[in-house]
Amino acid sequence: MGVSKLVLPEMTELWQQTLEWSPNSQQQRQFQHLYQLTLDGNRQLNLTRITAPEEFWEKHLWDSLQGVALLQANTPQRIIDVGTGGGFPGIPIAIAQPHWTVTLLDSTRKKINFLQTLVLSLGVENVALLCDRAEQVGQNPEHREVYDTALVRAVGPAPVCAEYALPLVKVGGLAVLYRGQWSASDTEALQSAIKPLGGKIDSTEIFLTPISQSVRHCLYLRKIAPTPKQFPRPVGVPAQNILGATAVHRQSR
Repeated sequence: MGVSKLVLPEMTELWQQTLEWSPNSQQQRQFQHLYQLTLDGNRQLNLTRITAPEEFWEKHLWDSLQGVALLQANTPQRIIDVGTGGGFPGIPIAIAQPHWTVTLLDSTRKKINFLQTLVLSLGVENVALLCDRAEQVGQNPEHREVYDTALVRAVGPAPVCAEYALPLVKVGGLAVLYRGQWSASDTEALQSAIKPLGGKIDSTEIFLTPISQSVRHCLYLRKIAPTPKQFPRPVGVPAQNILGATAVHRQSR
């Protein structure tokens, strides 16, 4: 059987049991089409190492939606997916929540061009695409402090993700950081990083993925004050000089 013939499992009962939601028939078709298009695009763009049907369902579709399960599903949301890569978590969320508006941000033009074609093919109309660096977008008045929620998945250390995300979020909004393992020292480092950004840790959610029973964490950062104008810092600086790292090091000595 060729790669293009692989079929996603529907997992209707598992969706319902774990997220109290299940896709309708159109959404199931869109998820399947997303899978096929991702496999096709993967040959040129190296979008993901996760290609087996069940693994794709669990680690790209289910994991994407788990991260926003705490949000008010019936309330319109303006969301930005920072460093979207192959479109995760943003595209599955846009499919599942058609009344939310999802902006996909990535600095790689080839990926944004691919996603533009993918979104058109899927018929998903609530997605916008943006090719730029998060540090520059965070200083752009059209995007700064205008989003209800910013999502960051597999982009870098949590304090760096927070500096990318929090400047984009309205006061009262959330930044959601998708993480694998997490520890008390990670929490300490993140708390030191987000205080100058106007954020606080609202909650830390731990869960097991439904098939492989892998441990996952989501960090929900609440924006409680405007982010000072110096953040995010210029391109490359957040990753080279991580916020809070010096303070945490001093405390641990």
